[in-house]
Amino acid sequence: MNDMRALDRLTGTWKVTGEAEGVVRYEWMEGGFFLLQHVEIVHDGRRISGLEVIGHLRPFGEPAGADMVSRFYDTLGNTLDYVYEIEGDTLTIWGGAKGSPARYQGTISPDGATVTGGWVFPGGGYTTTMTRTQAG
Repeated sequence: MNDMRALDRLTGTWKVTGEAEGVVRYEWMEGGFFLLQHVEIVHDGRRISGLEVIGHLRPFGEPAGADMVSRFYDTLGNTLDYVYEIEGDTLTIWGGAKGSPARYQGTISPDGATVTGGWVFPGGGYTTTMTRTQAG
């Protein structure tokens, strides 16, 4: 679906700094239907390594869903679901379902070189800045 193309702005490699540190890389899967995010970060003293697949759900024999959804798989065996939205220069990632109290909201700089924002969730949150180190 065409709204996935809004995520083109994320393709490439990013250095993550702030209350989580490391590297993330976004790349399109062949065909352009899914964006893959490779994650290698440390947050709160824990190493988080995993892969996220972002796209529209299309169950067998059904049309594609309206939301851009994802599932994140990490090396600890966790699977986490998210919903992505991008409007203008604002990226919102809902933890679980759209409208969830757990969400990331970040601002993409006009030149596309940084994304600054943070996660909020019941009982906490943290902020980060992603700085592009390599274009996609």
